Amino acid sequence: MGFVDSGLPEWWWGVVRVFDMNGVFDVLKMDEASGARRGRLTTPHGVVETPIFMPVGTQATVKGVTPEQLWEVGSQIILGNTYHLSLRPGSELIREMGGLHKFMGWSGPILTDSGGFQVFSLSKLRRISDKGVMFKSHLDGREVFLGPKESFQIQDDLGSDIAMVLDECPPHGCTEEECEEAVARSTKWAGEFQEIAREAGHGDDGRLVFGIVQGGRFEELRRRSAEELVELGFPGYAIGGVSVGEPEPEMLAQVEMTAGFLPEEKPRYTMGVGTPTQLLKMIGLGVDMFDCVMPSRAARHGTAYTPDGHINLRNERFSRDEAPVVEGMENYTCRNFSRGYLRHLVKSEELLGKILLTIHNLHFYLDLMKQAREHLEAGDFVSWSKDWIDRYNAKGD
Repeated sequence: MGFVDSGLPEWWWGVVRVFDMNGVFDVLKMDEASGARRGRLTTPHGVVETPIFMPVGTQATVKGVTPEQLWEVGSQIILGNTYHLSLRPGSELIREMGGLHKFMGWSGPILTDSGGFQVFSLSKLRRISDKGVMFKSHLDGREVFLGPKESFQIQDDLGSDIAMVLDECPPHGCTEEECEEAVARSTKWAGEFQEIAREAGHGDDGRLVFGIVQGGRFEELRRRSAEELVELGFPGYAIGGVSVGEPEPEMLAQVEMTAGFLPEEKPRYTMGVGTPTQLLKMIGLGVDMFDCVMPSRAARHGTAYTPDGHINLRNERFSRDEAPVVEGMENYTCRNFSRGYLRHLVKSEELLGKILLTIHNLHFYLDLMKQAREHLEAGDFVSWSKDWIDRYNAKGD
């Protein structure tokens, strides 16, 4: 470890730099009133300022926007999907085409999930064993096996900056015994994945592998999962198995307990969440990274995010509204189009409406993360985030 304490802005003081065989993470500032952190993660394709939100590019594209538009709204890192890309067009083809970055025209960092979430979401199409998961493809019904070796190989083919270990995500409401089996299996797969990656020389070029903590609502299982993964020595850790049907207070409790079991000097990533207010609450619990389909999916259904809550542009009250979605917000949609026009596009099922709202919603999420970073640097994150959440919850549709 080393400390940077001179020649830099005041908020750099106390920086902790952690050098790993797989990368560098800097904790630039800790918030004294909460567990929130301002950080910086170095990857082969660029530096990621945290806290950060990652737009989801399941099929090698973030639906409705171009890579250039992603840059314009402030995207630093995006997410790709191991399971879906392995089925179509196939990871070997993507490797032949120069890797996922070149294939999709995105030069920034990419995180790829492991396929573990599909263990949960495609429960009717798979069989689990200690060796891995046998799926029936949702495209053509053919059987596809995904174990730690296969998950690593796909992600290695894709050339992602951050690869996630294969894990088993137990459903909400599972028994403690079922959850314990999922934790044991996830730890076993994580160790195998890590060993396969090391043998392949993965990480020599700075690429990362993150572990994923499971354990459901059971605190001791969360502790066990986290401790076992920390012992394996990953350069970053994800909090998995949340937002799978449980109410928000239970989800936040799981995130809080899990973050408390993870080392402060490593990045923490809550997978698959959430609403704007949930992101701020989880930043306050010490989480650094997030991903969710919510902003782009909501856009395709006519919903826009504002500091006063989300609004449904299908509503008649917006038909003559000349204001932008958010006054003064610097994105292409808000600079050029009115709520009235956007409502017309939404009601007419015009593709442009989905595109423009996706641009706005992604910018809204990414700008919120930028504001969080600024207030962490200023030292007033707790009061600012409380006021922001109160305003958001007080209004909207």
